[in-house]
Amino acid sequence: MSLYLLLAIFGCLAGVTTVLFGFGGGFVVVPLLYKLLTLTHPPGSPAATAAMQIAVATSTCVMIFGAAMATRRHQRAGNIEWPRVRPLLAPIAIGAACGAAAATWVDGGSLRWAFAGYLALTILDCVLRPGFLARPATAARRAGAAANTPVGLVIGVIAAFLGVGGSVMTVPLMRRRGADMTRATAMANPLSLPVALAGAGAYVVLAWRAPALGDWHIGYVDLRALLILVAGSWIGIRLTTPFIGKVPDRIHARVYIALLVVVLVAMLAR
Repeated sequence: MSLYLLLAIFGCLAGVTTVLFGFGGGFVVVPLLYKLLTLTHPPGSPAATAAMQIAVATSTCVMIFGAAMATRRHQRAGNIEWPRVRPLLAPIAIGAACGAAAATWVDGGSLRWAFAGYLALTILDCVLRPGFLARPATAARRAGAAANTPVGLVIGVIAAFLGVGGSVMTVPLMRRRGADMTRATAMANPLSLPVALAGAGAYVVLAWRAPALGDWHIGYVDLRALLILVAGSWIGIRLTTPFIGKVPDRIHARVYIALLVVVLVAMLAR
């Protein structure tokens, strides 16, 4: 029961970070589920061996619900600029299907280190490269299809491969294209939906090689964890909605980076 309560609490936290920072499913759920699975199952068991795949697959399903609910909230607040979002949706979906398929062929240890390595690079990029901590002095021109297509494909592949939803790439991208943090994090939510949908489908269909994980699994997806996390996420989103647009931009950007650091430390600690 204590494990389910912990899942519900972290699901609520995922809802909070989904609304305020555009991420929640991957960066909160993946480290938590990975730790729980390795702690509660003996080494060498099917669940322990596939712990990272289960964590990533379940997080993509959590993102479907979290990103959809957060998108609705931000749409009502008028924070989503759809002309910036629409050109990226199809390339991200295609890339996500490829990334999820690749992840089912990689061992859990390699996937964990890929997750941690990508986080570290993202933190360094946000801190060292101009355009994230402070908005550009002039708004960037809207990118065309020639730029959006390869960018979307790369985002989709990496996001589904690591189960992070793409927000760690789309938030800095929108930030450097002139969006404030409120709008950048808002637009990360609809851009996470194609990753979640394509990724979840791939993890269910392509898990035929996995050993039997139990009655409460569809492919690599842990259904019990999914239901608890979604319920917690809904509560977090409801509680956080009144704060949309209330966080000062510079503080918003710094807290975003600080949260990435916290997740990186949690992922590396074994």
